Amino acid sequence: MSQAPAQANPDRHECVISIGSNIDPDYHFAQVIKILETECDLLARTQPIRTTPVGFQAQPDFLNSAVLVATSLERSDFKAYLKEVEDRLGRVRGPIKSGPRTMDLDIVAWDGKVVDEGYPQHDYVREPVDDLLAQAGRKLLDR
Repeated sequence: MSQAPAQANPDRHECVISIGSNIDPDYHFAQVIKILETECDLLARTQPIRTTPVGFQAQPDFLNSAVLVATSLERSDFKAYLKEVEDRLGRVRGPIKSGPRTMDLDIVAWDGKVVDEGYPQHDYVREPVDDLLAQAGRKLLDR
């Protein structure tokens, strides 16, 4: 994977995405990486880590990871795109917000700025994102 310099092209945005799954997670991780490689410019990714559920406990452990992509979409459009990818991978949004899911894709940082308040609070987000940033030679603003 190539590692373009941050904001080398002002028409493209760099986005750090937190990935989580606990329904057939190995399969869904492979699928989401294929989708992001095909439909975005995947710059870097971390290996998934296994984590215990937060909130609703009566569910399987999660696999969590992070990816860095470049996109020409604006943030609101890219967020809608990620929700559509979740839907393609069978995501069902039920009454338990922290319940089981095939895929959860959240924007953690946009153009180097933290946009997800869960980043500093949750190890399952922070650890993969920090690993990704170190690997890709990136830093975040407003930490």
